[in-house]
Amino acid sequence: MPPDLSAQKSALATSTQVKSGLGRLQKFRNATQGGFFLLFLLAPALNLLRFDLYEAQLWLLGMRWSLGIDAFTRGEINATQVGISIILRAFLPALILIVVFLGLAYRYGRLYCGWLCPHFSVVETLNNLLHRACGKLSLWDRSITPRAHTQPNGRWWPLFALSCALMGFLWAITLLTYLLPPSVIWSNLLHGTLTANQARFIVIGSLVFTAEFAFARHLFCRFGCAVGLFQSLAWMANPRGLVVTFARERARDCRTCDEPRGSACDNACPMRLNPRNIKRKMFSCVQCGQCLDACNTSQQAQSREPTLVWHVGAEALRETLRQRRKDPSEHS
Repeated sequence: MPPDLSAQKSALATSTQVKSGLGRLQKFRNATQGGFFLLFLLAPALNLLRFDLYEAQLWLLGMRWSLGIDAFTRGEINATQVGISIILRAFLPALILIVVFLGLAYRYGRLYCGWLCPHFSVVETLNNLLHRACGKLSLWDRSITPRAHTQPNGRWWPLFALSCALMGFLWAITLLTYLLPPSVIWSNLLHGTLTANQARFIVIGSLVFTAEFAFARHLFCRFGCAVGLFQSLAWMANPRGLVVTFARERARDCRTCDEPRGSACDNACPMRLNPRNIKRKMFSCVQCGQCLDACNTSQQAQSREPTLVWHVGAEALRETLRQRRKDPSEHS
């Protein structure tokens, strides 16, 4: 067998294995997104997490969460005991949660956004519906985003608009149940007995969230979400953090990408980023891996290995150092 043919078959076999792994990874990611979305909707009804304004009571994991202040006012414990209770039951758990959350972000980036966040799950769904309707991922895009096997069809517009409105309404209702008993809210809604404040919250919330989903969902994810912002800041501070690396020495392979203008990875990114860019220009990357999947599919069709790969640790550090050497703006 000629050496070049053998090398091509070896590269194709490797690429097929990578594709299979990425396919399983995307299925697992979709499962975690779906599971967390249901948890977000059902948590108040199951008393897993909500603050009842009627009782001024926090519910956590099905239990009433008390700081001991009521016992102090009844004279059952002294000031020292209530202070210790507040530290152990409020400050310490919050600190542990923040440290663990930012520690994961420091290592893996905006993993919560890409793998769990219910808002981002809706963003991806609406992206796909809008793309089917007009070929764009945002109403503000000047040109279409080419994707294989997808042709714009105006029949999808009503479903996109209905989905934005439905998600906006669902978001408003769900957030209200985090503050008031879900049984009361849903009962009042079904029987048309909402109070003025409840109705006002639902109507205004639905309008605001519907507009955000329709017109500004990417803007919110990039700049308006504090959870995403702090994850990105922690990730950018770690040169060894998980990052999508681009084999720049093989940049010419992108010219024959099966997508127009050699941009399969760009077109696949739900955050509308350029995955071949340097890390500091990928600030809002959510580590969803869709760019890797698209790159591998494109390169596999040409019997080549992908030019985009996930790296973490020493390999990510080497990529960071290489970017600093090659990016003139780092020295300006």
